[in-house]
Amino acid sequence: MTPHRQPQDTAPFALDDAHAAKADPALIDTDRDHFRAIGASLEQAIAELESSLAATRRATARHGTAALERDQEVHRLSARLRALHRYDLDLCLGRIVHADRVEPTYVGRFGLAAPDGRRLLVDWRSPAAEPFFAATHAHPQGLVSRRRYRWVDGRIVDYWDEAFTEEALSHTAALDDQSAFIATLGGSRTPRMRDVLGTIQADQDEIVRAGSQGALVVDGGPGTGKTVVALHRTAYLLYADPRLGHRSGGVLFVGPHEPYLAYVGDVLPSLGEEGVRTCTVRDLVPEAPAARPEDDDRVAALKADLRMVAAIEPAVAIYEEPPAESYLVETPWADVRITVAEWAEAFDSPDPGTPHNLARDDVWDAVLTILVDKSADVVEDISPDQLRSVLDRHAGLRDVVDRAWPLVEHTDLVGDLWTVPAYLRHCAPWLEPDDLRALRRSDPEAWTYADLPLLDAARLRLGDPEASRRRRRTEAAEARERARMGEVIDDLRTTAREGGADDFGDGLVSMLVHDDLRTALVDEGALPAADLDGLAGPFAHVVVDEAQELTDAEWQMLLRRCPSRSFTIVGDRAQARHGFTESWTERLARIGLPDATVAPLTINYRTPAEVMAEAEPVIRAALPGANVPTSIRESGIPVRHCPVADLEVVLRTWLDEHVEGTAVVVERSRDGRQGAILDQRGLDRVRWLAPELVKGLEFDLVVVVDPDSFGGGVAGAVDRYVAMTRATQRLVVLSG
Repeated sequence: MTPHRQPQDTAPFALDDAHAAKADPALIDTDRDHFRAIGASLEQAIAELESSLAATRRATARHGTAALERDQEVHRLSARLRALHRYDLDLCLGRIVHADRVEPTYVGRFGLAAPDGRRLLVDWRSPAAEPFFAATHAHPQGLVSRRRYRWVDGRIVDYWDEAFTEEALSHTAALDDQSAFIATLGGSRTPRMRDVLGTIQADQDEIVRAGSQGALVVDGGPGTGKTVVALHRTAYLLYADPRLGHRSGGVLFVGPHEPYLAYVGDVLPSLGEEGVRTCTVRDLVPEAPAARPEDDDRVAALKADLRMVAAIEPAVAIYEEPPAESYLVETPWADVRITVAEWAEAFDSPDPGTPHNLARDDVWDAVLTILVDKSADVVEDISPDQLRSVLDRHAGLRDVVDRAWPLVEHTDLVGDLWTVPAYLRHCAPWLEPDDLRALRRSDPEAWTYADLPLLDAARLRLGDPEASRRRRRTEAAEARERARMGEVIDDLRTTAREGGADDFGDGLVSMLVHDDLRTALVDEGALPAADLDGLAGPFAHVVVDEAQELTDAEWQMLLRRCPSRSFTIVGDRAQARHGFTESWTERLARIGLPDATVAPLTINYRTPAEVMAEAEPVIRAALPGANVPTSIRESGIPVRHCPVADLEVVLRTWLDEHVEGTAVVVERSRDGRQGAILDQRGLDRVRWLAPELVKGLEFDLVVVVDPDSFGGGVAGAVDRYVAMTRATQRLVVLSG
């Protein structure tokens, strides 16, 4: 397009000749002046952040809370600075004019104030910005008009006005109420999810801003914006609900597969939220990379049963049974016997919920306390602390405790279930003999995807088997460090006495004798560091996209990580590959989330009506009651059917005709054809994915190869339906 010739002071507007009417100074002068103020304020804000960040990094804070607070402040300032550097004036999404106010309110990705305190941009998540997204002609929210900008490379190449009153009609340049949104729908896609913040619709925004209490289900078919809602709701809740901040656990975002996470990876950082943990359900388990699909559907169903997850508890309990006989502990001063009742008392001492491997230290401490207390009347030549130290090194006593309460690896525990029939029968007595035979295997660690929820349950129930050893190493290291600092302090005190207290000051000399200072002087860098699992939780809120695919056992993995039961659950029952016959509320109540609220999305913003007309019969043939959404636009491009042999021609023709955009070939098995068909430009813009890996993605061109090969039943119908509805412009179906 040829840029329209206009004075330089119209920046940042760069409107071409087709939009020359919108360059009228009467329409853009107010914006132009406001953008100049935004630019100056943005430059000052960045300079102040850079200065504050440098000063914070220079600050000395070696220990304890001060070091933690400094690191958190560095993280906060760095994140804010990165967010501001992502944008320039395109930080602004648009403006709204209220009926009772003279000045427009400008809405931005972040809030921004002028040096004099005047608000230049309100954060899109703030209550003041809500009418920008929520206003409709039926409910104008007190607005006269709304303007949305289209930014390209930091310049406004178009803008759209919506008028909510008769008076506003004479002051607007674009009166198509859906023009801003419809214009974005037909745009070319990129390998990353496009920015849609400025055109979030009222039905979507209502769900984005819903409260965080309990479980909220976002139920919608293809193209209804479920993923958009999930991502923006994540950013909104972190802004609006202080209970969900990082200090309270933060938010975990769970997607269906790795291509999806890569596709949406830029969205949350672009909204200023870099601290959200993102993963797939399988990522929660370290053994996932070595796992494979379960070959037997019956075995997969047995392992997905909630009762099988519950079997982990009796499996662990076997390793927590107190000795059935008393034990005589011999010491140089006296022999002390611990009875069966005292064994039981010690083994019952850990707090409920303490992981097994961590609880062993509690049991050991309780055993030592019982023995020290019993020895108080018969041992006179040694202090309780000294006796405890001797008992702590008693090899025979430790051996008895280790055998009765051993450290257990989660992989060993789950592997034993599949290889030791008597063990499985004890832990899962509800299994039939045929079930026991089906579950048995020779290799205990031949992990499958169906094993992962059980491995996760066992890992969190058992805890880190190295934790006990690490704790003992840490205690020994602390003792050595305290002893070293004690020697340093003694040397300082001796020097002070010999040289006179004035050389050091009376206050310092007196302070050195206190244990709290000795502890503070311990070099924390000399202590063993724990290897923390960032996905273990607990999290304050969990967002799950494509949630219809989760098994009951996989749901337990997420529930364990969110004690508050605060969830955003996004999905479409019609896209469940293994069927979804219950309602959302029935399903969630069964797995432990009662009283869920369902918020439906019924408008298909993405998929053209021509594509949906072909996709709808595909899913209704298997699921007559599927909630197929209504498309709001037509592309004018009919669905094309041709033989598989035309695949190369289809792709090369599309690449020649489209210099932008992305395409996907959905095929059960590509047989190495990708490299033979595509040149470098195609390799950059054309994906080749299996049907189960396109869920949650969108492409300008979708080529479905041999859809009959996707299989029969519900799973095959869902795969075909999902693949077809990824198209934003055109769909080609290759058969034969």
